[in-house]
Amino acid sequence: MDASTGAWQFLGTPATVPNPSFLALHPDGQHLYCVHGAGFSEVSAFAIADRHSGRLEPLGSRPSGGTNPVHLEVHPQGGWLVVANYLGASVAALPVGADGALGPASHVVPLTGEPGPDPVEQSGPHPHHIPFDPSGEFVAVPDKGLDRVFVFRLDRGRGRLLPAEPPWMPSQGGAGPRHIAFHPHRPLAYLVNELDSTVTTCTFDRRSGRLQSEQVIPSVPQNAAVRNTGSEILVHPDGRTVYVSNRGHDSVGVFRIQESDSRLTGTDWLSTRGRMPRAMALDPQGRYLYVANQSSDTIAAFAVDAATGGLRPLEQVVETGSPSSIVFTPV
Repeated sequence: MDASTGAWQFLGTPATVPNPSFLALHPDGQHLYCVHGAGFSEVSAFAIADRHSGRLEPLGSRPSGGTNPVHLEVHPQGGWLVVANYLGASVAALPVGADGALGPASHVVPLTGEPGPDPVEQSGPHPHHIPFDPSGEFVAVPDKGLDRVFVFRLDRGRGRLLPAEPPWMPSQGGAGPRHIAFHPHRPLAYLVNELDSTVTTCTFDRRSGRLQSEQVIPSVPQNAAVRNTGSEILVHPDGRTVYVSNRGHDSVGVFRIQESDSRLTGTDWLSTRGRMPRAMALDPQGRYLYVANQSSDTIAAFAVDAATGGLRPLEQVVETGSPSSIVFTPV
């Protein structure tokens, strides 16, 4: 990536593995992890052998503790990796060795509850995301099937996932909570709900892990007349803007965080210049936003306005097969 222009240059395919889905980078910038899509139940580890070429060396795979792991993340200080198993209806913790390799799962926690009203998309528990809060004390787990966001405290000594108090926050019926993003320095989190295309503003108690819904607004413009599902959500590192990707409307929504009460105001929606934007990522400096259009095999680039958080489309559109996740090594 050219940090001055945001343009990408293709270097190669450093590894070929079955149906790679979401990626996670170790905080040391020297190890990469991936989960594998439907039909698999593994997490794979790689050493980044060459930072310039991106060459990867496989470090083996471990069972994820359930079928179809869809998201994973490494603790900010290393040592542990957590994973959400969509069809397996569970979350798990795996130890990360000094060499970056994974050990067997230390704890697998099944998720239970009353499914939401959608008989197809909410037939049972479907945990979809498992990010750490900025402190690394807690993980939040939006469950699309149960209309809940679970919160666990990670016991780093034993590798156990312990329920917070309370253990979950309810979402509105049929919302289908999908992904959550913590504010970088305020006690807040923002949640995108897949099935009803809404965004929830939450307060977050850093001591107990308690999440509390404060605002729910549409993720698409009021005049949107297409079937849509919410997908990804990001908070800019400066803590002033939230970005949401919409599949169907095929847009990135730009939402400003109000200083007075931390609620969101939608300011703009831009075409992703592709279909089904599954994932998004900001570069490490927060200067560029990249959107992975899974169904059109493209990644669209946008420049971020430092003053307003607004987006400006860049000319480059990267062509690559079915993109579903983007991570950046540290600069």
